[in-house]
Amino acid sequence: MISFWTVVERALAGPICTERDFELDIFVPNLRKMVEKYGIKYDPQNPVPSDDDLADRVWEAGMEFLVETGVYCVDTERRILFSRDEIEGALASGPCGRVFGEGKDARVMPKRVPEDTTPPWCSVGPTSSPLSSELYYVNLVKAHAENPLGDGITIPCLTMVNGQPIVGGSPLGIEGAIRAVLLTREGMRRAGRPGMPIVNGVTTAARAQEHIAASHFGIRKTDALEIGTVHELKVDFDTMNKVAYSLAAGNLIFAENGVILGGLAGGPAGVAVVTAAYNPVDLLVLRGAVQHPFPTHFDLGVTSVRDTVWARSVANQAITRNSTLPVVNVGYSAAGPMTRMLFYEHCAWVIASVVSGGSVEVGASARGTALDYTSPVEPLLASEVAHAVAGMSRREANTVVNALLGKYETQLREPPTGKKYQECCDPVTGKPNREFLELYLEVRREMTDQFGIQFTSASPYL
Repeated sequence: MISFWTVVERALAGPICTERDFELDIFVPNLRKMVEKYGIKYDPQNPVPSDDDLADRVWEAGMEFLVETGVYCVDTERRILFSRDEIEGALASGPCGRVFGEGKDARVMPKRVPEDTTPPWCSVGPTSSPLSSELYYVNLVKAHAENPLGDGITIPCLTMVNGQPIVGGSPLGIEGAIRAVLLTREGMRRAGRPGMPIVNGVTTAARAQEHIAASHFGIRKTDALEIGTVHELKVDFDTMNKVAYSLAAGNLIFAENGVILGGLAGGPAGVAVVTAAYNPVDLLVLRGAVQHPFPTHFDLGVTSVRDTVWARSVANQAITRNSTLPVVNVGYSAAGPMTRMLFYEHCAWVIASVVSGGSVEVGASARGTALDYTSPVEPLLASEVAHAVAGMSRREANTVVNALLGKYETQLREPPTGKKYQECCDPVTGKPNREFLELYLEVRREMTDQFGIQFTSASPYL
């Protein structure tokens, strides 16, 4: 694989063009050409396709698209181009089977394929959701770390430091990032899982300097920094600075790609192709140990819509059939905590991802943006479902996911708000209230009675 510094050189000396020209004259025409050339068509009746030929065509379309398009560096207005041989070299030498975490909490990141019986990796947590209180922060981390199926923790985002709103790039940003790491470590210690890996780095950090500062207060080499591209197929120096630091420090990287459905990538077919193209980008540019995709609907801001579920399912199959870089899918659901809809949303996209060869990161509710609208209960059920469907056929999963979509997709524009963390859980003990537990158990039984999902482990709430 070519070195990261070769990539940096190309960012400084590659073909020059304006950002608008990259988007409208290069990216969009190339993508349309590949979608048409390889016959990629969206089938809304089958949100979980089982067509291996389709998956492989999506992969080939993505690779050809990347060679012709490249990656755009916003700061230099230059294209970073890769040959097919360089892409194949990266894929041949990419990481597989990395260990995250320490001691008894160490876990191997599995490489999975469609319909794999291998249990998926499950990251659990608030997934960068904003919190108003350090007490809530510690108790939420503790509750998620107590999930017996949780392999890694995805931490929330602090919004205040000493009563002041955190401003990225300011001293408050530095302090907020440091404090978030310290609070996370304390929450995991209280749960008896001090070695559990953090997989989304420093969520409170907006800038590279905040990531770097906070890393010296508890981010270990067996944790992962989450580093993402700029949409679509763009990077900036701040992103590359995070990569440069991580490589020097020996940190692992979750390479994040949130392709926007309805943006430059167009519809579901284009989103699937671009998500596949990101796989070698995550190796060459972001130096990821994991690809971390979340195709998101431009208007609804979630990943649980039928067309994004299809796009991610196809992309997962394309990637896991053709690359060794593991995939951990992150999801954003519309409904708030303590609602049936949120349980259904999580279960739908999780099932589609797992049977398509991916692993999952579960936790974001209320689109991951509403203050304090998060809980540990729905991710518990989602991780139980993720383990239960390992080995399920894509055809069977397609039936289940279609039925789940039918339960909530008409509500996506006006989802139930649900309840804040402090309203559905005891803010001191962190435990969910009785009404919440009863709802969880009802939906859990429904997963078995209506959909035949047989859970492989006992719930800690039973």
